[in-house]
Formats: sequence, structure tokens, C-alpha cells
Amino acid sequence: MVAARAGVSTATVSLVANGKTHGRVSADNISRVNRAIAELGYVVDSVGSSLAKGVSSIVVLVAPDISNPFFAKVVAGVRESLGADFQLLLSVTEAGEFPRAADIRRLLALRPAGLLVDAPDADFLEDLSTTGPMVLLDAPGLEAYAPSVNLDVAHGARELAAHLAATGHRHVAYMDSVTGTATFTIRRTAFLEEAAGRGMTVDPAHLISTTIDVGASADAFTAAWPQWQQAGVTAVVCATDTQAYGALQQARVAGARIPDDLAVAGFDDLPYSASSNPGLTSVHLPATRLGLKAGEQLRRLIEGHDLEQPQLILESSLIVRGSTERTAAS
Repeated sequence: MVAARAGVSTATVSLVANGKTHGRVSADNISRVNRAIAELGYVVDSVGSSLAKGVSSIVVLVAPDISNPFFAKVVAGVRESLGADFQLLLSVTEAGEFPRAADIRRLLALRPAGLLVDAPDADFLEDLSTTGPMVLLDAPGLEAYAPSVNLDVAHGARELAAHLAATGHRHVAYMDSVTGTATFTIRRTAFLEEAAGRGMTVDPAHLISTTIDVGASADAFTAAWPQWQQAGVTAVVCATDTQAYGALQQARVAGARIPDDLAVAGFDDLPYSASSNPGLTSVHLPATRLGLKAGEQLRRLIEGHDLEQPQLILESSLIVRGSTERTAAS
């Protein structure tokens, strides 16, 4: 119908509809086909197209709890790397839950061009056992399953511990995430080990966990602060900036001076952390670059290329701001 209205062949319509006109279709015919498409309300049948080609233009990104703003930047990086040639489909799990292979296998019926899997566990990957192009994000220890792009969160965690020790802190609390992914285990373990080596104490009673939510972390801080204060806690490290915002908010409500009475730090270095009052000290994790590199790796696999570096590691770094800047004597 489009071809008849535009006065061209169906092959020409196909080239225009799929964006493959360069050097093959005249500007006049492109204009006529686009006008006919608009008049008829024609939409390319992507399912039918995938059946014909054996694969679709869909890329599935499997991610845990995207309520964490960090993931918005990861998704932006993935989108930039994939460009207009692919459609990105998000498969999201509930907070604190790993993805289920059965759910992803249902999506494989769409014949995706490839999979991006963020923070999986080994059981999921064993159960999924896909043979198509796949790249893992932020999945330390699982490099044997697929090409991966990981973050060196341990380096930043150790830098943070060294910074707090250098500014005179001896008793520290830690607010973890209930999300049971390896990245949170690594950042917590690295911080605690470095803190102990530098003479700081993190009492097990001063280690709490919340969802990655400002309200939840604010409530948890309010409940814990009287005990922390009595025990001489002078700093709290949060597993994410989002949780640190809640701690900062309630610390001020409780009358604590930041950073003189209590230093607060987080991980992720979200945009708001630079402009909060005071600015939040945070371990910078390159979220956009994480998505960008993972998308680039997957695209190369989809296009049939070998990867020069199947395993990539992106550096983390400590950004010191007003929420922890104090002298050793204070």
C-alpha cells in the first residue's frame, strides 16, 4: 500500500523504512515514501522482521533496582554506544533481588541482538546459559562467563578509609545496601579492611543496611544515631550517595554539625553530590563510561568482531568535599 501510494517498489519502501537509503534511493523517492508512510500510519513490523532475519534490533539490559540514580547514567552510556540501530529494552528486578533466568528466557523469544547483564550472580548465568552475544557490567568474579566491564570500587573504598583516618576519625559507622550484589560486598570489605589497618573501628553494631532510598536511609539513621553518638562515632560511610543524602538530612535535623560532629561520605558521585550543602565526599564511579564501554563491547560482538580486551576495568577515585573536610586536630 505504501509502495502503491508513493509510486515506487516495495524494495524502495523497505530501504526507506529501515534507514538504508544512502547511495541507493533518491531524495525525491525518500520524500514520497515518507509522505506515504505518514499518511497511511505505517509502522515496520519488528517482530516479522526479526523472524525473517533470525534476530531483532533489540538489546536487553538486565539491571537490579534502577531506583538508584546511578543506573540512569549507565543507561545513558549504553544508549549512546548503541546508537539508533538498536532498541534498548530494560528488564528490572525488585530491590535486593537477583534477576531470574526464566524471566530473561521469555525475552529471548524476541530474538534480541544481544544481552547486557548488570550485577548478576553465578547461579543466574549458569541457569541462563545463552549462546548469543552477552556482556556483563559490574560483575567482579564472573569474568569466566562472558566479556565484562567492571569498576575498581575497592580502590576508591581504600582511599576513602585513608582519608577519614587522616582527618582524625577513629569510630566509624557503615550504612550498606540490602542489594546483595558483589559490588556492595567489595566496597564494604575493602573499606573495613583498610579502616582496621589504619586504626579505625567499625563495630558490627554500627553496620546497618537499607534500600537505596533517601527516606529509608533517613529513617535508619534516625534510629541508629543516638547509639552511634553515645559510642563516639564521628563518621558514617554510606554504600551509595542516595543513602548518604538521607543521613545528611537527618544528621542536621538531630543538630549534628557536618563535618565537625559527624562526617558523611558515599559512593557513586552523583551530580547532586557536588552541589549539596555541604558538598558530599564520594567515591567517583564512572557510570556513564560503564554503560558506554559495555555497549561498545556488545556491539562489536553483535557485528561479529573479536574483542581486543574482553575484560575491562574502570578506575574509581575519591572526590573530597565539605561533608568530611576537617583537620586532624578538630
